[in-house]
Amino acid sequence: MNTSIKSFVLAGSVMLLSAACADRLDVQPTQSIDESTALATEQDVNVTLVGAYDGMSSTNVYGGAFQYSGELLGDDREVVFGGTFTTLDEIWRKTMTPGNTQTTATWTSSYAAINRANNVLSALDKVTAANKNSVEGQARFIRGAIYFELVKLFAKSWGDGDNATNPGVPLVLTPTRSVTDEDYKARSSVAEVYAQIIDDLTKAEQLAKFPAAAALLSRVYLMQGNYASARDAANRVINSKAFELEADFANAFVDDNAESIFSIVVTDQDGSNAMNTYYASSLNQGRGDIRVQTKHLSLYEINDVRGKFFNTSNAGSRTFTSKFNNRFGDVPVVRLAEMYLTRAEANFRLGTTVGATPLADINLIRARAGLAPLTSLTLAAILKERKLELAFEGQQLHDIKRTKGTVGTTAFSANNLVIPIPQREIDTNKKLVQNPGY
Repeated sequence: MNTSIKSFVLAGSVMLLSAACADRLDVQPTQSIDESTALATEQDVNVTLVGAYDGMSSTNVYGGAFQYSGELLGDDREVVFGGTFTTLDEIWRKTMTPGNTQTTATWTSSYAAINRANNVLSALDKVTAANKNSVEGQARFIRGAIYFELVKLFAKSWGDGDNATNPGVPLVLTPTRSVTDEDYKARSSVAEVYAQIIDDLTKAEQLAKFPAAAALLSRVYLMQGNYASARDAANRVINSKAFELEADFANAFVDDNAESIFSIVVTDQDGSNAMNTYYASSLNQGRGDIRVQTKHLSLYEINDVRGKFFNTSNAGSRTFTSKFNNRFGDVPVVRLAEMYLTRAEANFRLGTTVGATPLADINLIRARAGLAPLTSLTLAAILKERKLELAFEGQQLHDIKRTKGTVGTTAFSANNLVIPIPQREIDTNKKLVQNPGY
């Protein structure tokens, strides 16, 4: 059961939208409708919810930018960025400037999607009782998920200094329909942003019954070092029986696979896959910008099928991951394999065996990779399995930061591992403060 952008939108919404197409073919985008007529009916709310999902799927958001930013910033030459886009090259080299147009686009596109979710939440009184919980849960899921990525990329990580005073990102929780001085927000603290994320995702899980919300909660709690809550959230996803590990590792990266908890749907009619654009070779419709190096390939055991899930071009002189070969393939956000890895790590750290022993969970992942089972376990072994299983999927920087590791010789707390607040935002909103080092 793949929880995707398309399958997320409740059936009632789809029927309402279908009816809308018959009766109102001239429906305008919500953001351009006059405030006096916007969100006047349940149909309007559903249209706006679809728009929020569309904003979430932008290549500047979960359509790729969140993932490759975390990978490139966390990379120590296990890949080489060989493309011509200086914006991504700056991210990979950790030499970002406040004027970087890609990080600026990630910021603005994220807040645009959040604003659409806020519009939905402001009009719940227009939604029938039968659909209200689902609509609210979906909007909260979108908002909480995006804020989680923003605070990880644009602020000091949880535990790097004082969470109560470190500036996070501005929390905007009501619709912005016209910009006045009152709409300019200061940066909320890291602690405040995390509290809002947990509130949104918890309510999303409760109201809309989304396993995807529990999966993201497991990431949030893991970042905080709240291992019991991370373990329990991951365990809820596993025990939901809504997903199962694909027997073949390669099948975890095809559309509508049984392992995908949440993904961004891309078709030849709609959407774009920025992971394919940058990680895939020209033979697979990509640019071939991000090239995997021997330093990464040498990490795999000799029989590890994950270590063979690569392809070459130019007579084998360049190597690329095969995770994103399909130009119109869905963009993976979270897979069931991660839940087993999270449960294993949390149980190991706590000395518990909720759901399964840590060794059993790790050996489940290893067995799928074609590897012999381990007979004993260390934290380092768990973290290595996590790194190899989730390689190139966006978790590298955040795992380094939460475990207080290094990127090469660069400490997890270094200023250049935090993306600067876009200069255009600083210039416009005088309440914003820039990140250290910029």
